Order: sequence, then structure tokens, then C-alpha cells
Amino acid sequence: MMIYKIFRAEEWQALETAGETAGAPVDVADGFIHFSTAGQAPETAARHFAGESGLVLAAVDATRLGDALKWEPSRGGALFPHLYRPLRRNDICWACPLPLGPTGHEFPDAMQ
Repeated sequence: MMIYKIFRAEEWQALETAGETAGAPVDVADGFIHFSTAGQAPETAARHFAGESGLVLAAVDATRLGDALKWEPSRGGALFPHLYRPLRRNDICWACPLPLGPTGHEFPDAMQ
């Protein structure tokens, strides 16, 4: 199963440079890296990245993260994937721009 992380451009660049990240400021504050499933990602983008351009969508195979990945209740009791270790660049299967279109962020067909 693929899970997804949305990065701001500077967060993505920092990951590319360092090879790993503890996540965005909200991730660091919460003590884990927030991910979304394919079905959850559009709402995550709308809630936390509304109107932001220059985003990067990264896909990670959840099975590669082992016991550091926990599924925990969040919005409305839905289970969300949370990573309790740094995310490494080599954990990421693919990444692509997440453009902002006229009605919100435009997710790639590869997520379907």
C-alpha cells in the first residue's frame, strides 16, 4: 500500500540535501511524520496546504517502513499513517510536483 507525504518546496529541498527529514514543523512538534492514504491526501492538501503552490507529493510503500509506521485515529476517527522515525530519501518510491489548479491541488493519476 502506498502512503503519501506532501512537502513544501523548501522541505523537499532539505530532504534532498540531507537524505532524511524529521518532517515539517508540525511533524516535529507532534513527534511523528504525518502521512495520508490516497483517499485522504486531497483533504489533507485542502486543509493544510490550501492555496499553496510549489508543493511536492512523495509516495512511500508503507510495508517498507516496518514497525516505525503506526496507524492512528485522526480526523473523524479515520486511521492515518504516522511515521515514528526520520523519513529517508531512499524510503520514497516516487515524487512529483503537486500543482495548484483552479479548483485545488491536482493529484497525479499514479495515485489511482
